[in-house]
Amino acid sequence: MVLPFDINNIFSASESSLDQYCNAVFQLQYEYNKVYRQWVDLINPTNAAFKIPQNIPALPISFFKNHSIVTGEHMVQKVFESSGTTGVITSQHHIVDLSIYEKSFIKGFELQYGAIKDWCILALLPAYLERDHSSLVYMANKMIQMSESKQSGFYLYNYNDLAKTLMSLESAGQKTLLLGVTFALLDFSEQFPIQLNHTVVMETGGMKGRGRELTRLELHKTLSQRFGVKNIHAEYGMTELLSQAYSKGNGRYQSPPWMKVYVRKEDDPFEIFTEGTGLIQIIDLANIYSCSFIATQDIGRVYADGSFEVLGRMDHSDIRGCSLLVV
Repeated sequence: MVLPFDINNIFSASESSLDQYCNAVFQLQYEYNKVYRQWVDLINPTNAAFKIPQNIPALPISFFKNHSIVTGEHMVQKVFESSGTTGVITSQHHIVDLSIYEKSFIKGFELQYGAIKDWCILALLPAYLERDHSSLVYMANKMIQMSESKQSGFYLYNYNDLAKTLMSLESAGQKTLLLGVTFALLDFSEQFPIQLNHTVVMETGGMKGRGRELTRLELHKTLSQRFGVKNIHAEYGMTELLSQAYSKGNGRYQSPPWMKVYVRKEDDPFEIFTEGTGLIQIIDLANIYSCSFIATQDIGRVYADGSFEVLGRMDHSDIRGCSLLVV
């Protein structure tokens, strides 16, 4: 299988050329991804043309739990796995080319925050560090390596050390990113409420099984008060995607140019809109070797400028359909 274009081009694509890339990727994945092809044939038996990207059929994200979603016949470099409680089937994302993932998260972050080398990266990710195959840990580790601050690093439950490091960095006026899973940020800030003036606090989600689920407003208000910051930033990413969106406050996420977010009606998956409220559907062109067209289980709102917010998740079980495929 030969890619129809240089994959690096998607990271510098203009808005006008993005539609062409989306259609080229669809044709590639329809031809060489047998799971995706069967899904498309199932829901679009007439083989209608897809003239605009939002109408390209999206694969239910739950398929990553039961199928190997790979485009083409390639050696897999790494398998990322989602988090989950014991006994729960987790998603697996088979990565053919790790360099594409690295280009995506590096460029995506730097578009919003500037050069990674200028930041001190403090990763408070205990739940993720305690298991293998986390895409978030992989991303944080690469960013730590790229940082020119010798104080960059991971933290498990060593909150005393983290507090000392933060105070040292604050005294030095060092631009710092505190990237943390939600429950750990809450625990840490409760024990060590520190006034932060040079630090961005970024939550990645993650409260499942760790106490009462907080609304975003409750969470951000609590963390803002404890850290003395105006806004809590957030990262929107998932195992099944190779790109991330970032919020600099108020829960409004901005996607990189090669990642597009739409919403679809829950009772009619063929009604898809560029703005409004519904179930989030994503095009991630960095997923060139898996599937770039994903129907998530998140409920969200997309705004006219392309930004979006996440309002919650579907209350019922995963979208089903795996049993309809013969693979």
